[in-house]
Amino acid sequence: MSVYITKQGDMWDTIAYNLLGSTSRVGDLLSINADLAGTYVFPAGVELEVPEGPAYSTPNSLPPWKQVAG
Repeated sequence: MSVYITKQGDMWDTIAYNLLGSTSRVGDLLSINADLAGTYVFPAGVELEVPEGPAYSTPNSLPPWKQVAG
């Protein structure tokens, strides 16, 4: 397990995407950091545990608001 220190404005989905390669990994982060599950937008300096495992990314792993329309 590794640790991530949040930056002001971090949110679960962006943390999951940036560190684990997909927003679908939010559940993994939440299960490990259950005490912070009620936090939606993080202040700076919060320590989160990050699960080990392969980061992955597919063309459709971006949330719809971040996908570029063709």
